[in-house]
Amino acid sequence: MTEQKSEKKPAMKRVMSGMRTTGSLHIGNYFGSLINYVKLQNEGYECFFGAMDWHALTTSYRDSESVGNYTRDIIADWLAWGVDPEKSVVYIQSKLPELLELTMVFANLTPMGWLERVTTWKDAIEEMKSTDTHNLGRFMYPVLQAADIAIFNGEAVPVGKDQVPHLELSRDIIQRFNRIYGVTLKEPQPLLTENPLVPGTDGRKMSKSYGNIIPLTEEAKSSEKRIKKMQTDPARVRREDPGEPTKCPVYYIHKLYSSDDDLAWVEKGCRSAGIGCGDCKGRLIENREKVMSGPRQRKNELLNNKQELDSILSRGCDRARAEAAKTMASVRKAMKWSGGSFS
Repeated sequence: MTEQKSEKKPAMKRVMSGMRTTGSLHIGNYFGSLINYVKLQNEGYECFFGAMDWHALTTSYRDSESVGNYTRDIIADWLAWGVDPEKSVVYIQSKLPELLELTMVFANLTPMGWLERVTTWKDAIEEMKSTDTHNLGRFMYPVLQAADIAIFNGEAVPVGKDQVPHLELSRDIIQRFNRIYGVTLKEPQPLLTENPLVPGTDGRKMSKSYGNIIPLTEEAKSSEKRIKKMQTDPARVRREDPGEPTKCPVYYIHKLYSSDDDLAWVEKGCRSAGIGCGDCKGRLIENREKVMSGPRQRKNELLNNKQELDSILSRGCDRARAEAAKTMASVRKAMKWSGGSFS
Protein backbone atom coordinates (compact mmCIF):
# COMPACT_ATOMS: atom_id res chain seq x y z
CA MET A 1 0.00 0.00 0.00
CA THR A 2 1.41 3.41 -0.88
CA GLU A 3 1.89 5.86 1.99
CA GLN A 4 0.43 9.34 1.81
CA LYS A 5 2.76 12.19 2.76
CA SER A 6 1.79 15.47 4.40
CA GLU A 7 3.89 18.55 3.78
CA LYS A 8 6.76 19.40 6.13
CA LYS A 9 5.54 19.88 9.68
CA PRO A 10 4.93 23.60 10.37
CA ALA A 11 5.31 25.39 13.68
CA MET A 12 1.65 24.86 14.59
CA LYS A 13 0.78 22.09 16.95
CA ARG A 14 -2.96 21.55 17.50
CA VAL A 15 -4.86 19.86 14.67
CA MET A 16 -8.62 19.55 14.33
CA SER A 17 -10.51 17.47 11.75
CA GLY A 18 -13.66 15.40 11.47
CA MET A 19 -15.89 13.30 9.25
CA ARG A 20 -19.65 13.39 8.73
CA THR A 21 -21.37 10.25 9.96
CA THR A 22 -23.61 9.66 6.96
CA GLY A 23 -22.39 6.19 6.03
CA SER A 24 -19.61 3.66 6.43
CA LEU A 25 -16.16 4.75 5.34
CA HIS A 26 -14.92 3.77 1.90
CA ILE A 27 -11.36 3.50 0.62
CA GLY A 28 -11.47 7.07 -0.70
CA ASN A 29 -12.06 8.29 2.88
CA TYR A 30 -9.06 6.29 4.05
CA PHE A 31 -6.55 7.40 1.43
CA GLY A 32 -7.90 10.95 1.39
CA SER A 33 -8.16 11.58 5.16
CA LEU A 34 -7.79 8.73 7.62
CA ILE A 35 -4.27 7.76 6.58
CA ASN A 36 -3.26 11.36 7.28
CA TYR A 37 -4.92 11.28 10.72
CA VAL A 38 -2.62 8.43 11.70
CA LYS A 39 0.43 10.11 10.19
CA LEU A 40 -0.19 13.44 11.94
CA GLN A 41 -0.76 11.89 15.37
CA ASN A 42 2.46 9.88 14.99
CA GLU A 43 4.38 13.03 14.06
CA GLY A 44 3.52 14.52 17.44
CA TYR A 45 0.65 16.86 16.61
CA GLU A 46 -2.01 17.34 19.27
CA CYS A 47 -4.97 15.94 17.34
CA PHE A 48 -8.71 16.30 17.85
CA PHE A 49 -10.74 14.04 15.56
CA GLY A 50 -14.52 14.36 15.66
CA ALA A 51 -17.37 12.19 14.41
CA MET A 52 -19.58 14.97 13.07
CA ASP A 53 -23.12 13.81 13.74
CA TRP A 54 -24.67 17.31 13.83
CA HIS A 55 -23.29 17.89 10.35
CA ALA A 56 -24.70 14.53 9.26
CA LEU A 57 -28.14 15.44 10.57
CA THR A 58 -28.42 18.35 8.11
CA THR A 59 -29.09 15.82 5.36
CA SER A 60 -30.10 12.71 7.33
CA TYR A 61 -32.62 14.16 9.79
CA ARG A 62 -35.33 11.76 8.57
CA ASP A 63 -33.09 8.80 9.41
CA SER A 64 -31.51 10.06 12.61
CA GLU A 65 -31.07 6.58 14.09
CA SER A 66 -28.66 5.66 11.30
CA VAL A 67 -26.50 8.69 12.13
CA GLY A 68 -25.78 7.23 15.57
CA ASN A 69 -25.06 3.79 14.13
CA TYR A 70 -22.65 5.20 11.57
CA THR A 71 -20.96 7.25 14.28
CA ARG A 72 -19.88 4.10 16.12
CA ASP A 73 -19.00 2.34 12.87
CA ILE A 74 -16.76 5.18 11.68
CA ILE A 75 -14.94 5.55 15.00
CA ALA A 76 -14.38 1.78 15.07
CA ASP A 77 -12.78 2.13 11.63
CA TRP A 78 -10.54 4.95 12.84
CA LEU A 79 -9.31 2.87 15.75
CA ALA A 80 -8.90 -0.27 13.66
CA TRP A 81 -6.75 1.55 11.10
CA GLY A 82 -4.41 3.17 13.61
CA VAL A 83 -5.91 6.22 15.31
CA ASP A 84 -4.66 5.91 18.88
CA PRO A 85 -7.13 7.25 21.50
CA GLU A 86 -4.19 7.83 23.86
CA LYS A 87 -2.37 10.03 21.35
CA SER A 88 -5.44 11.68 19.79
CA VAL A 89 -8.69 13.00 21.24
CA VAL A 90 -11.49 11.04 19.56
CA TYR A 91 -14.94 12.49 20.26
CA ILE A 92 -18.54 12.76 19.09
CA GLN A 93 -19.62 16.24 18.03
CA SER A 94 -23.07 16.18 19.65
CA LYS A 95 -21.57 15.37 23.07
CA LEU A 96 -20.20 18.92 23.37
CA PRO A 97 -22.93 21.39 24.44
CA GLU A 98 -20.29 24.13 24.49
CA LEU A 99 -19.92 23.67 20.74
CA LEU A 100 -23.53 24.66 20.13
CA GLU A 101 -23.11 27.69 22.40
CA LEU A 102 -20.13 28.89 20.37
CA THR A 103 -22.04 28.19 17.16
CA MET A 104 -24.82 30.49 18.36
CA VAL A 105 -22.27 33.21 19.16
CA PHE A 106 -20.74 32.89 15.69
CA ALA A 107 -24.18 32.77 14.03
CA ASN A 108 -25.04 36.18 15.46
CA LEU A 109 -21.94 37.85 14.06
CA THR A 110 -21.74 36.14 10.65
CA PRO A 111 -23.20 38.34 7.86
CA MET A 112 -25.84 36.64 5.74
CA GLY A 113 -23.97 37.63 2.61
CA TRP A 114 -21.00 35.50 3.59
CA LEU A 115 -23.16 32.40 3.72
CA GLU A 116 -25.18 33.23 0.59
CA ARG A 117 -21.95 33.32 -1.42
CA VAL A 118 -20.83 29.81 -0.39
CA THR A 119 -20.53 27.90 -3.65
CA THR A 120 -21.52 24.54 -2.17
CA TRP A 121 -24.81 26.13 -1.07
CA LYS A 122 -25.52 27.96 -4.33
CA ASP A 123 -24.57 25.08 -6.60
CA ALA A 124 -26.68 22.51 -4.73
CA ILE A 125 -29.91 24.45 -4.22
CA GLU A 126 -31.97 22.44 -6.73
CA GLU A 127 -30.65 19.14 -5.38
CA MET A 128 -31.41 20.25 -1.82
CA LYS A 129 -34.97 21.23 -2.72
CA SER A 130 -35.59 17.89 -4.43
CA THR A 131 -34.34 15.95 -1.40
CA ASP A 132 -36.02 18.17 1.20
CA THR A 133 -32.68 19.25 2.65
CA HIS A 134 -32.91 22.96 1.74
CA ASN A 135 -32.80 23.89 5.40
CA LEU A 136 -31.22 26.24 7.91
CA GLY A 137 -28.82 23.57 9.13
CA ARG A 138 -27.18 23.24 5.72
CA PHE A 139 -27.20 27.01 5.18
CA MET A 140 -25.30 27.67 8.41
CA TYR A 141 -23.03 24.65 7.98
CA PRO A 142 -19.96 26.93 7.67
CA VAL A 143 -20.80 28.58 11.01
CA LEU A 144 -20.87 25.25 12.81
CA GLN A 145 -17.68 24.30 11.00
CA ALA A 146 -15.94 27.42 12.29
CA ALA A 147 -17.08 26.59 15.81
CA ASP A 148 -15.83 23.00 15.40
CA ILE A 149 -12.33 24.38 14.91
CA ALA A 150 -12.43 27.32 17.33
CA ILE A 151 -13.85 25.34 20.26
CA PHE A 152 -10.43 23.64 20.52
CA ASN A 153 -8.41 26.67 19.37
CA GLY A 154 -7.39 24.57 16.41
CA GLU A 155 -4.25 25.86 14.73
CA ALA A 156 -4.24 23.60 11.69
CA VAL A 157 -6.82 21.71 9.65
CA PRO A 158 -5.61 18.95 7.31
CA VAL A 159 -7.10 19.57 3.88
CA GLY A 160 -6.45 19.01 0.21
CA LYS A 161 -5.82 22.06 -1.98
CA ASP A 162 -9.41 22.00 -3.26
CA GLN A 163 -10.73 22.39 0.29
CA VAL A 164 -8.73 25.49 1.26
CA PRO A 165 -11.53 27.96 0.28
CA HIS A 166 -13.90 26.29 2.77
CA LEU A 167 -11.40 26.90 5.56
CA GLU A 168 -11.06 30.57 4.60
CA LEU A 169 -14.66 31.28 5.62
CA SER A 170 -14.06 29.66 9.03
CA ARG A 171 -11.05 31.92 9.45
CA ASP A 172 -13.10 34.98 8.45
CA ILE A 173 -15.71 34.21 11.12
CA ILE A 174 -13.08 33.69 13.81
CA GLN A 175 -11.26 36.88 12.79
CA ARG A 176 -14.49 38.85 13.07
CA PHE A 177 -15.09 37.51 16.57
CA ASN A 178 -11.56 38.54 17.55
CA ARG A 179 -12.00 42.07 16.17
CA ILE A 180 -15.33 42.64 17.90
CA TYR A 181 -14.33 41.33 21.32
CA GLY A 182 -10.64 42.16 21.35
CA VAL A 183 -9.46 38.62 22.01
CA THR A 184 -7.55 36.07 20.07
CA LEU A 185 -9.12 32.76 19.25
CA LYS A 186 -6.50 31.08 17.13
CA GLU A 187 -7.04 31.44 13.41
CA PRO A 188 -6.71 28.05 11.70
CA GLN A 189 -4.34 27.51 8.82
CA PRO A 190 -4.55 24.77 6.18
CA LEU A 191 -2.23 21.83 6.68
CA LEU A 192 -1.98 20.60 3.12
CA THR A 193 -2.07 16.84 2.74
CA GLU A 194 -2.21 14.56 -0.26
CA ASN A 195 -5.80 13.93 -1.27
CA PRO A 196 -5.64 11.48 -4.18
CA LEU A 197 -8.58 11.09 -6.52
CA VAL A 198 -9.79 7.55 -5.89
CA PRO A 199 -11.99 6.23 -8.72
CA GLY A 200 -15.17 4.37 -7.93
CA THR A 201 -16.30 1.09 -9.43
CA ASP A 202 -17.81 2.97 -12.39
CA GLY A 203 -14.75 5.11 -13.10
CA ARG A 204 -16.16 8.32 -11.60
CA LYS A 205 -14.86 9.79 -8.35
CA MET A 206 -15.69 7.42 -5.50
CA SER A 207 -18.70 8.85 -3.66
CA LYS A 208 -21.54 7.54 -1.52
CA SER A 209 -23.96 9.61 -3.59
CA TYR A 210 -22.89 7.78 -6.77
CA GLY A 211 -23.24 4.35 -5.20
CA ASN A 212 -19.82 3.37 -6.59
CA ILE A 213 -17.85 2.89 -3.38
CA ILE A 214 -15.68 0.09 -2.05
CA PRO A 215 -16.28 0.09 1.73
CA LEU A 216 -13.08 0.31 3.73
CA THR A 217 -13.49 -2.80 5.91
CA GLU A 218 -16.06 -4.74 3.94
CA GLU A 219 -16.16 -8.51 4.25
CA ALA A 220 -13.93 -10.28 1.73
CA LYS A 221 -16.64 -11.87 -0.43
CA SER A 222 -18.61 -8.65 -0.82
CA SER A 223 -15.49 -6.68 -1.66
CA GLU A 224 -14.49 -9.29 -4.22
CA LYS A 225 -17.86 -8.99 -5.98
CA ARG A 226 -17.53 -5.20 -6.22
CA ILE A 227 -14.03 -5.36 -7.68
CA LYS A 228 -14.99 -8.05 -10.22
CA LYS A 229 -17.78 -5.75 -11.48
CA MET A 230 -15.51 -2.72 -11.86
CA GLN A 231 -15.28 -1.02 -15.23
CA THR A 232 -12.00 -1.38 -17.10
CA ASP A 233 -10.35 0.22 -20.12
CA PRO A 234 -13.14 0.29 -22.76
CA ALA A 235 -10.58 -0.56 -25.44
CA ARG A 236 -10.33 -4.12 -24.06
CA VAL A 237 -13.48 -5.51 -25.61
CA ARG A 238 -11.95 -8.97 -26.09
CA ARG A 239 -9.34 -10.84 -24.06
CA GLU A 240 -6.74 -10.44 -26.82
CA ASP A 241 -7.22 -6.65 -27.12
CA PRO A 242 -4.34 -4.62 -25.61
CA GLY A 243 -5.26 -1.87 -23.16
CA GLU A 244 -3.86 1.17 -21.42
CA PRO A 245 -3.67 0.89 -17.59
CA THR A 246 -3.90 4.64 -17.02
CA LYS A 247 -7.38 4.57 -18.54
CA CYS A 248 -8.55 1.84 -16.18
CA PRO A 249 -9.91 2.53 -12.66
CA VAL A 250 -8.76 -0.92 -11.52
CA TYR A 251 -5.16 0.13 -12.13
CA TYR A 252 -5.57 3.18 -9.87
CA ILE A 253 -6.89 0.99 -7.06
CA HIS A 254 -3.92 -1.31 -7.66
CA LYS A 255 -1.63 1.68 -6.99
CA LEU A 256 -3.12 1.97 -3.51
CA TYR A 257 -2.64 -1.68 -2.52
CA SER A 258 -0.05 -3.33 -4.76
CA SER A 259 3.74 -3.48 -4.85
CA ASP A 260 5.89 -1.96 -7.58
CA ASP A 261 6.47 -5.44 -8.99
CA ASP A 262 2.74 -6.07 -9.25
CA LEU A 263 2.17 -2.67 -10.87
CA ALA A 264 4.85 -3.49 -13.46
CA TRP A 265 3.12 -6.82 -14.07
CA VAL A 266 -0.22 -5.05 -14.62
CA GLU A 267 1.26 -2.43 -16.94
CA LYS A 268 3.14 -4.89 -19.12
CA GLY A 269 0.38 -7.50 -19.19
CA CYS A 270 -2.40 -5.02 -19.97
CA ARG A 271 -0.53 -3.23 -22.77
CA SER A 272 0.52 -6.52 -24.40
CA ALA A 273 -2.77 -8.34 -23.70
CA GLY A 274 -0.65 -10.86 -21.83
CA ILE A 275 -3.16 -10.82 -18.98
CA GLY A 276 -6.91 -10.41 -18.98
CA CYS A 277 -8.94 -7.98 -16.90
CA GLY A 278 -10.01 -10.89 -14.72
CA ASP A 279 -6.35 -11.69 -13.97
CA CYS A 280 -5.70 -8.06 -13.08
CA LYS A 281 -8.72 -7.88 -10.77
CA GLY A 282 -7.81 -11.18 -9.15
CA ARG A 283 -4.36 -9.91 -8.18
CA LEU A 284 -5.92 -6.72 -6.77
CA ILE A 285 -8.39 -8.75 -4.69
CA GLU A 286 -5.51 -10.79 -3.23
CA ASN A 287 -3.41 -7.74 -2.40
CA ARG A 288 -6.28 -5.81 -0.88
CA GLU A 289 -7.26 -8.71 1.35
CA LYS A 290 -3.71 -8.94 2.74
CA VAL A 291 -4.05 -5.34 3.94
CA MET A 292 -7.68 -5.63 4.99
CA SER A 293 -7.79 -8.71 7.19
CA GLY A 294 -6.14 -7.27 10.31
CA PRO A 295 -8.10 -3.99 10.53
CA ARG A 296 -11.34 -5.80 9.70
CA GLN A 297 -10.83 -8.18 12.60
CA ARG A 298 -10.00 -5.32 14.98
CA LYS A 299 -13.07 -3.34 13.89
CA ASN A 300 -15.36 -6.32 14.42
CA GLU A 301 -13.87 -6.86 17.87
CA LEU A 302 -14.61 -3.24 18.80
CA LEU A 303 -18.19 -3.33 17.49
CA ASN A 304 -18.82 -6.62 19.28
CA ASN A 305 -17.36 -5.33 22.55
CA LYS A 306 -19.73 -2.50 23.45
CA GLN A 307 -18.05 -1.89 26.81
CA GLU A 308 -14.60 -1.32 25.30
CA LEU A 309 -15.81 1.01 22.56
CA ASP A 310 -18.05 2.94 24.97
CA SER A 311 -15.12 3.38 27.36
CA ILE A 312 -12.92 4.78 24.59
CA LEU A 313 -15.67 7.15 23.45
CA SER A 314 -16.44 8.28 26.99
CA ARG A 315 -12.80 9.15 27.70
CA GLY A 316 -12.42 10.94 24.39
CA CYS A 317 -15.58 12.99 24.82
CA ASP A 318 -14.57 13.93 28.39
CA ARG A 319 -11.18 15.17 27.15
CA ALA A 320 -12.79 17.09 24.30
CA ARG A 321 -15.38 18.67 26.57
CA ALA A 322 -12.73 19.79 29.06
CA GLU A 323 -10.98 21.71 26.27
CA ALA A 324 -14.29 23.08 24.98
CA ALA A 325 -15.18 24.34 28.47
CA LYS A 326 -11.89 26.25 28.69
CA THR A 327 -12.55 27.93 25.36
CA MET A 328 -16.10 28.91 26.26
CA ALA A 329 -14.99 30.33 29.60
CA SER A 330 -12.59 32.66 27.78
CA VAL A 331 -15.24 33.50 25.16
CA ARG A 332 -17.83 34.46 27.79
CA LYS A 333 -15.27 36.53 29.67
CA ALA A 334 -14.29 38.42 26.52
CA MET A 335 -17.95 39.06 25.65
CA LYS A 336 -18.86 39.98 29.25
CA TRP A 337 -21.68 37.52 28.71
CA SER A 338 -23.30 35.87 31.72
CA GLY A 339 -24.98 33.23 29.58
CA GLY A 340 -28.17 33.05 31.61
CA SER A 341 -26.52 33.32 35.02
CA PHE A 342 -28.47 35.11 37.76
CA SER A 343 -25.29 36.18 39.54
